[in-house]
Amino acid sequence: MRDLLGTYEKSGLGGVALFVVVTTWLLHGILLQNLARDFLGERLQREADHAVTQLEQGEAAVPAALDSVSQGYQVFHHLYVLRFNGSVSASDPQWQQQLASLLDESGDALIDVNRGEQHMLVYRRHFEWQGTQGVLLVGEDFSQVEAGLATLHWWVGGIASALLGMLIILNMLAVNRGLKPLWQLRQQLEALRAGKRDRLSLIAPSELDELVDQLNWFMDDIDLRLKRSRESVANLSHALKTPLAAVTQVLRGNRPIDETRRHKLLSRIEDINAQLDAELRRSRIAGPNAGRMANVTRDSSRLIEMFRSLYPERIFNLAHSAGEKDQVPIEAHDFSEILGIVLDNAGKWANRCVNCDIAASATTLTL
Repeated sequence: MRDLLGTYEKSGLGGVALFVVVTTWLLHGILLQNLARDFLGERLQREADHAVTQLEQGEAAVPAALDSVSQGYQVFHHLYVLRFNGSVSASDPQWQQQLASLLDESGDALIDVNRGEQHMLVYRRHFEWQGTQGVLLVGEDFSQVEAGLATLHWWVGGIASALLGMLIILNMLAVNRGLKPLWQLRQQLEALRAGKRDRLSLIAPSELDELVDQLNWFMDDIDLRLKRSRESVANLSHALKTPLAAVTQVLRGNRPIDETRRHKLLSRIEDINAQLDAELRRSRIAGPNAGRMANVTRDSSRLIEMFRSLYPERIFNLAHSAGEKDQVPIEAHDFSEILGIVLDNAGKWANRCVNCDIAASATTLTL
């Protein structure tokens, strides 16, 4: 289920990324075409102004003067339509009839004219010469420009797609390389669980150094606890072996058990029971918790309540100021063991009341 959700999440992110890329590419095409249109429109306007200036300065007939200007237009796919003094002339007769309607409109403007698959960009320029009003249309075939822009647009899309693919591949390689220490950590944890190794050792980024150190510290702490447990069991075994052997020998013997021997056996059994109670109490004092810092108020209160139940005939009082340092740099296991031994001895030897004062500072813990 988690893998399925991860697949859906990756698909959603991929769809969003694809939508953003396609939208950016389409906007690039629109902006590129608008930029080219504005640039060509400004150039047509300058050429129209230049043609009108030549008309105003020339002494020849108007079409001839304009025709001398239009020679360059023929080379660069430009055309003109001129209406002046009641006559209309054009550099391309095929466009004269279609552009004739533009001569009647007012105002200078850049106009888009479409004929079939051909797209013409036309600038209309009104002027006055020798007291006579005239209109000049200067146009350029925008279809060839659009074809070039389309080619450029597809090239940009192809190059951008290739670069995006390369970036995705490089990013995946970088992520896989960055996750390699995590995979090694997982393998070492599995080996640790299988008993094939006792510590973690891998070359990891600085962000994982603290994690590896903490895991190694916890494993060392567990090893230390296991060592203490083995030593405690070994000590208990040695301590109980001799009394148990003596009791077993007496019970297996054929001699009758008189009152003196019965008292000795009872004394040995009580010693064994006392040793077992001491070890059980010590294990209960230590508790299952492990950590670098001990909470003085919490751990001491827990121990006080436990000893109140173990020694109900004693009164246990705890004094610890809340304004003092509550966290001390000692393991909770060691703190509970130290305080538990003190309270256990006090519970054994006190007549009625046990007062426990705890003071903690940055460098000292006083019981």
